[in-house]
Amino acid sequence: MKKSVKVVKVLFLIVLGAGIVCAIIWSTMYLWNWLVPELFNGPVINIWQTLGLLALSRILFGRWGGGHKHSHAHGPWKNYWRQRWRTMDASERERFKEKMKEKWCFNPKSTSAAETGTSNG
Repeated sequence: MKKSVKVVKVLFLIVLGAGIVCAIIWSTMYLWNWLVPELFNGPVINIWQTLGLLALSRILFGRWGGGHKHSHAHGPWKNYWRQRWRTMDASERERFKEKMKEKWCFNPKSTSAAETGTSNG
C-alpha cells in the first residue's frame, strides 16, 4: 500500500511540474504576442519559439528564481567584510558608517553651488 501511495505522489508532482512549465511557456507566449508585435513591430511566436526564448534567457541571464543566489550579500566579499567589521573597534565603525553615508546617502547640506563647482557669475 505504501509503494502505491509513493507512486501516486511522484506522478502528481510530475504532472504538477509539467503544468507549471506549460503555464510559464503559455503566459510568456501570450505576453510576447500581446506586446511585441504592436509595440515593436516584432514577430508573433509559437510555443516552440517561446520555449527556445525561455531557454536562451536562462542561458544568458542565469537562474529563473529560487532565491537571491547572485546578490551582493552572498557574494565573495561577504566573509571579508564580516571579518573586517568584527575586527573594528567602535570608533572605526563610526568612521566607516560616516564615510559610507557621505558617499552613498543624499545630504541636502552638501549640495551647495560651491561644492558642485557651479556658480552664477
